[in-house]
Amino acid sequence: MLRNALDGLTVIDFTQIGAGPTCTMLLADMGAKVIKVEPPAGELGRGLGPGWIGDDSALFHGFNRNKLGVALDLKSEAGLEVARRLVAEADIVVESMRPGVMARLGLGYAELSVSHPSLIYCSISAYGQEGPFADHAGVDGIIQADSGLMSLIGVPGGEPCKVQAPVVDVMTGYVACVGVLARLAQRARDGQGGHLDVNLLNAALALQQSSITSYFADGELPVRAGSAAPYSAPNQAFETADGWIMVAAYMPGRWQRLCDLLGVPELADDPRFATSPLRVANRSAMVEALTRAFLTRGTDAWLEALEAADVLCSRVANYDDVARHPQVAANHMIRHAEHPTLGTIRMPGFPINSAQENALPARAAPACGQDTRDVLRAAGYSSADIDKLLATQAIHCTDASATAAPSCTEALAS
Repeated sequence: MLRNALDGLTVIDFTQIGAGPTCTMLLADMGAKVIKVEPPAGELGRGLGPGWIGDDSALFHGFNRNKLGVALDLKSEAGLEVARRLVAEADIVVESMRPGVMARLGLGYAELSVSHPSLIYCSISAYGQEGPFADHAGVDGIIQADSGLMSLIGVPGGEPCKVQAPVVDVMTGYVACVGVLARLAQRARDGQGGHLDVNLLNAALALQQSSITSYFADGELPVRAGSAAPYSAPNQAFETADGWIMVAAYMPGRWQRLCDLLGVPELADDPRFATSPLRVANRSAMVEALTRAFLTRGTDAWLEALEAADVLCSRVANYDDVARHPQVAANHMIRHAEHPTLGTIRMPGFPINSAQENALPARAAPACGQDTRDVLRAAGYSSADIDKLLATQAIHCTDASATAAPSCTEALAS
């Protein structure tokens, strides 16, 4: 089972908001013990709303399941010493500070690898660890703009739009996780760790593989085309009598069947629409003719007819529709985490898992400092040592009886 694939590995997570937490969440989903290190006031992602679960943002809960939570003041020498002690026993460090910050704290790869050569160290930043933009800060929306992605999104003649889901953050997290897994495979052969430089800009460019390759091929800047695919037609959403339907019928056989079903068989014989490239070139005329036909019936009626004719289609679903989708249910991709005070928290599951694995409950995201005592005890600190660190505010502990997710002691022992 993938949920046990990384059992025995320990990850120290110095990340926040989206990209880094996605990477470490995936590692936790695969069985690694992930210790999330936050400042005493909590990471920035806890305050990003609306969309709240208790006092924290839904975004934070969505990116931090299955982790243990420790709160350290890295501005204090005592807090830094705790961090160094945790890292000394870890297999992997993932951090998303600005380039140079971890080195100034004495927690950079160059410093740590001297005494810990097998450490796998993944740095996640906006633009990379080196180069003219290395010192520039950036978040998902900034990189959507700077990478060209935002220039693709929107309707013709309209303003550029952002993908509302933080796709660059999530893509970067997946890229970082792939890098960590590859480095683990290499370490199994040679025993050596290494430093991974993962950044949002590179991930955003990789996300646009087809569009950028097309630009390099013909030098033509893409134009915003709403829901339409720039490389095929028809491959876009059409308005129906009661909603919207997405149709992909650019293959010759499906184009013919679509025209027949819509009652416009003459379009299939029109020389303007003889091939997908010609339909792309004459998209406006094609869309006008098809839309008139689609408006004569509702979405459900068209879905039934098109599916029976093997024409690719889907309703343009909102999240209410997604939550009721029978295949989403069959895949158990709406995963449940049980929180002792907030109840059941729902979120998308791990996309590589089997449905049976996704059906198993996840551990809810930790409260800030929820597991500090347990983690420090496991690292060899006595109760007196922990109390002293608390008194100096080098660490922070949340009242475990009020907020702790279940099985934190079992998780530490696993």
